[in-house]
Amino acid sequence: MKLAPSILAADLADLGGALRLCENGGADLVHCDVMDGRFVPNLTFGIPVIAALAQRTRLPLDVHLMVESPERLLDGYLEAGAAWISVHQEAVLHLDRLLDRIRRGGARAGVAINPATPVETLVDCLDGLDFVLLMSVNPGFAGQAFRARTLDKARRLRTLLVQRGLDHVAIEMDGGIGLDNVHLVVAAGVDVCVAGSAVFGSSDPAAAMRKIRQQARRDAA
Repeated sequence: MKLAPSILAADLADLGGALRLCENGGADLVHCDVMDGRFVPNLTFGIPVIAALAQRTRLPLDVHLMVESPERLLDGYLEAGAAWISVHQEAVLHLDRLLDRIRRGGARAGVAINPATPVETLVDCLDGLDFVLLMSVNPGFAGQAFRARTLDKARRLRTLLVQRGLDHVAIEMDGGIGLDNVHLVVAAGVDVCVAGSAVFGSSDPAAAMRKIRQQARRDAA
């Protein structure tokens, strides 16, 4: 299991400190939620912020574009240093074209889907993906409760990937993941767990990251 702390839940006045906590806690990626105030209600990290973060950490930046018409902004986020980029299936008209652009730009290409979007809508583009991001809450706000029915979506997606010989495509899940459910998430076939409030809502975020990883390993064993 890879752990990707979401810095949207960190102290936004000290993002450099949040990156150090991620490194000290053994994070594999840093999840960056980009919101445009249209596809989702809130407005968050612009291209200059991502560029600044990329200069301050050795960890790959996992940039989740929760934006309308992501093709407008894609090149800027690639140039800023995004290592993983996911776009929402619900926001893209020409998905194959956009995935090709992400890969040509040197990043891993992913598709995100909302809780109400079936994983089966991705069947015809799975072989063009590096990862799928399953939202386990409705996007746009931190601190929401985990939607347990997304575990079945992860199991269905894992079955689709195995049937097509696409075991290299990672399954990522984002929303409400913490100590009480990370073992269920990993058991359902998820490879990358995004954790925001469970990490940065703790008095010791680095220790919280280690505990989440330990819980996933212990319960999956």
